Amino acid sequence: MDKFIIQGGHKLHGEVTISGAKNALLALMPASLLAKGKYVFSNAPKLGDISTMSKLLETMGVETSHKNSELSLDTTNLNKYEAPYEHVKKMRASIYVLGPLLSRYGYAKVSLPGGCAWGPRPVNLHIEGMRKLGAEINLEEGYIIASAKRLVGTKIVFDVSSVGATGNILMAAVLAKGTTVIENAALEPEITALAKFLNTMGAKISGIGTTHLEIEGVDDLKPCSVSTIPDRIEAATFLCAVAISGGEVVLKNVLPEHFSAVLTKLEECGVAFLLKDDTIKITSDGKIQPVNVTTSVFPGFPTDVQAQWIALMTKSSGTAYIEDKIYLDRFTHVAELVRLGADITMKDNVAIVKGVKTLKGAKVMSTDLRASASLILAGLAGEGTTEVLRVYHLDRGYDAIEKKLQKLGAKIERVAGKEF
Repeated sequence: MDKFIIQGGHKLHGEVTISGAKNALLALMPASLLAKGKYVFSNAPKLGDISTMSKLLETMGVETSHKNSELSLDTTNLNKYEAPYEHVKKMRASIYVLGPLLSRYGYAKVSLPGGCAWGPRPVNLHIEGMRKLGAEINLEEGYIIASAKRLVGTKIVFDVSSVGATGNILMAAVLAKGTTVIENAALEPEITALAKFLNTMGAKISGIGTTHLEIEGVDDLKPCSVSTIPDRIEAATFLCAVAISGGEVVLKNVLPEHFSAVLTKLEECGVAFLLKDDTIKITSDGKIQPVNVTTSVFPGFPTDVQAQWIALMTKSSGTAYIEDKIYLDRFTHVAELVRLGADITMKDNVAIVKGVKTLKGAKVMSTDLRASASLILAGLAGEGTTEVLRVYHLDRGYDAIEKKLQKLGAKIERVAGKEF
């Protein structure tokens, strides 16, 4: 397993291009199962999770090719409607194949998903949604087995907003007979991107960008190509990196409206921005005011930036409170940040972060994707050398993050190895 070695204390300067959104592409790829043919996704990041989804689709007969930032899929020879445990265990987004397989072929056998170890994230909303659309669902030996001659439109009301369930039901409903209504649908940009993509394929979805979606089922769809939207979480991570390190950086290929809550909070911290088209220029002197954050569904502050925000607040001039209302135990990074000299205490689901003058390098362990990013941020701002172990977590969601940081002047290197 690789590790990162970081020499802290260097300000960041230059330009960085933000990659395509992992979470958007992970929904678009399974949507290709809805119509046989060739698809091309430009602005496609090379990530562990994208590779996992590609391998999963290949087990079904899909041909995949990822060259530079262009991902090509050919579903012409799809011949298997099962998502095996060996692939699904690695990533929760694998359950996205359930809806399109069931809707297009009338059958799906999908392993219960895996992914990051934190938090109970049940798939009951996905299953109940398919049942309401008329599918027969059985759970056998760790697999969801779903069947239906043809799904039938219905009304689905989510008690809680769910990105995954909204996306899965969207993909199932586009080929269903009649009209499906989804109330309290997720508003996240990745869902909007999926809905627009499905419409380009020939679906009839209205209410895109709202919590009320109406899907008029069609008999068939056609393959198409699209550019992946920019990754708002990667953009937010780099903004926090500049804020905590100090410096001046231009982020290219961004959509600021996708993370306006993060920008608002960063401004409260004392960071300056200049927005122009699809770029953001951020300037920071490294002096951070304490700012409280409570995570929420879009357009609120994203839970995927919670860990990075805690890292940023470790260098603030006071005390900040960070509450995660999306996931109850997504704080495994706290203990590792404390190893770097952070002053953080937990009370229920709130991290109380008292800013310190100095973070000091140490050896720390990555526990999940965004937690790993928080350790890098702390290492960039710390004194001395920080070693971040198990960076395969980072490779799931950040495309060559160390190379991008190196171009900005950070002293970070990847060291290949076995077990550190």
